[in-house]
Amino acid sequence: MAERDETEAVAIVGGGPKKVLYTLRTLSRIGLLNSTKALKSRNTCKACGLGMGGQHGGMTNELDEFPSVCNKSIQAQSTDIQPPIPEELFEHPLADFRDLSARELENLGRLNTPLYKAKDSDRYQPIDWDRALTLAAERFAATEPERSFFYSSGRSSNEAGFVLQLLARLYGTNNVNNCSYYCHQATGVGLGNVIGTGTATISLEDLGQSDLVFVIGANPASNHPRFVHQLQHCRERGGQVIVINPAREPGLVRFAVPKSARSMLSGGTWIASRYVQPNIGSDLALLKAVGKALLEQHALDTAFIETHTEGFDAYRADLAQTSWMSLTSACGLSRADIEALAADYARAERAVFAWGMGVTHHRNGVDNVEAIANLALLRGMLGKPSAGLLPLRGHSNVQGIGTIGVKPVLSDDVLAALESHFDLTLPRSTGLDTLACLRAAEAGDMDAALLMGGNLYAATPDSTFARRALDRVGFKLYLTTTLNQGHIHGMENSEALILPVTARDEEPQSTTQESMFNYVRLSDGGIRRLSNVRSEVAILAELGKRLLPAGPLDFAAMGEHERVRSAIAATVPGMEALAEIDTSRQEFTIGGRLLRTPAFNTPNGRARFQVHTLPPAQHTDYPFTLASIRSEGQFNSIIYEESDSYRGTEQRWCVLVGPEDRARLNLKPGDRATLRSAHGTMEDLLVYPFNLPAGSLLAYYPEANILIGTEQDPRSQTPAFKSVPVTLETVASRH
Repeated sequence: MAERDETEAVAIVGGGPKKVLYTLRTLSRIGLLNSTKALKSRNTCKACGLGMGGQHGGMTNELDEFPSVCNKSIQAQSTDIQPPIPEELFEHPLADFRDLSARELENLGRLNTPLYKAKDSDRYQPIDWDRALTLAAERFAATEPERSFFYSSGRSSNEAGFVLQLLARLYGTNNVNNCSYYCHQATGVGLGNVIGTGTATISLEDLGQSDLVFVIGANPASNHPRFVHQLQHCRERGGQVIVINPAREPGLVRFAVPKSARSMLSGGTWIASRYVQPNIGSDLALLKAVGKALLEQHALDTAFIETHTEGFDAYRADLAQTSWMSLTSACGLSRADIEALAADYARAERAVFAWGMGVTHHRNGVDNVEAIANLALLRGMLGKPSAGLLPLRGHSNVQGIGTIGVKPVLSDDVLAALESHFDLTLPRSTGLDTLACLRAAEAGDMDAALLMGGNLYAATPDSTFARRALDRVGFKLYLTTTLNQGHIHGMENSEALILPVTARDEEPQSTTQESMFNYVRLSDGGIRRLSNVRSEVAILAELGKRLLPAGPLDFAAMGEHERVRSAIAATVPGMEALAEIDTSRQEFTIGGRLLRTPAFNTPNGRARFQVHTLPPAQHTDYPFTLASIRSEGQFNSIIYEESDSYRGTEQRWCVLVGPEDRARLNLKPGDRATLRSAHGTMEDLLVYPFNLPAGSLLAYYPEANILIGTEQDPRSQTPAFKSVPVTLETVASRH
């Protein structure tokens, strides 16, 4: 166990004084007045989906815990509280902007004027709002709706997402998608198959009373820092934290929690009570092995299984005929280690399973999620307080964007409710998912796209493909706060329009967001920083008015957020309380999602065990498996720092290699190496040591996208960002 292994030196501790000093430097750059106003305002945090802020106060979560703030919150604010980009910069051609790193682009400042790039031009030029909106309406009107797509990131509000998807469908296309197809779509599909709902089954309060938390394929020390506080609390009340991750992340071993004086003074709190490191891409083998061990240990809740589940006999038979050798050889762990992990689980009374994209970013991501749910069912850890399933959502409103319908297929009941509420008819054609839209673009079948937030270029696997596909979209309309690589690359031969939008705390009307705990918050907005930006809802409503002047919906009225919320409440199940939130100011948990009793949203009310086949062995031409990762100094594709203080790397163009592989290849820290896949090459990478199993490598996203193909999980269409077959070739050391 991590806390008792005194022979292992923990060279780096997550959190601690370095992060406090970094936060202070960031706050100093922002300015005391600006940072205090931003952090204390009643607006939801712009970073991860854990959520804080809203009507409880800017640095408070739904349990009124203060201060609920982290480095990610500060980083997000530092981006928004920037002066506008000088318009003189746009006299430079795109080639000059392409020479800038992602971090340098982000730090140019905020966009404060619409920008237009003609098809035959090599640069953007400022234009006025009226001309920009007229141009956007003309371009969409000039193409067939099915030759377009609409995309949203997870940072936009529920109100903007609802208007976006309604505009797209009334325009005539169901090619409506969001960033979840590149992250947790496998979670939605997998949980839907097992329990009939695709989101977390527990509340933040439930998490705070659990006695075991699994953290699988996630690095919350970097990506969800306030979640580490919950892990710390679990350990302090005598509970267990089991981390399953190929990489031994320092912040999950020991973390100096800035809000805890004792944690800071002691050099950090021990987080993981057990840390298990399977081979990259072997999640299913390990999860099946844990199930097999539980069966052999007779550590099952047989009453729960018999009363509330189906498919157990087939699941048990599959595990019985699966050999221990096949499971241990696949995951690289011993049978004894797996049995010890299962015994830890068997002691728990209230276990929570939390996971991230290390679980979903594989060709069998849905299988992995279903296998996690199987383990919860084996011991009755669903349908009771303080136990259940918790997908760790990345963006602050990615779950809400899906809830209100930014997806290619709406359920029949939501479609019927929308048509009844607005007295209109919507298309029934099957829309394309995110990557399918880009494949269609590459084939020349997309003429126009509306992209609200995010960085679709950097988020897409195979960056050569992404650039080519986006450039073949004839007209692209971007709604964004800052420039990113997606506005610069894939723009060589196409037309584009960039419209500057308000940040969440600048919205002229209040907005709502949904946390990973299904909790809906109300953000007041109201801060004024820039003179020439508009809200996403206002832009979409105006575009709808110009594009569909004779349509069945009064888009001018949809510019009123209160009216939009009333429509959401009337058409989206569980969101009824949204209709009164303007007057009540009462934030709420979406109805029908938390499982306090074992009544599942399936036809017969029973949860369903799933049976899976292990994936085939990796191709021997590529003996290593690479996972792309995010650094502590980034959020999604936004880069705040080039270094990664938790992993000890000083630059992003690097490869992290484990001790066995370094010894076998005679690699030393500071040497140079090349990674090759079937899709691309990364040359002259700096080698950094890291604690990884033999054959497993790490490189930073989005730089590593050049190596990643567009292969997808066939059930969720999620790309395999974290199981990439590669070769590692050494080159001469510079020392």
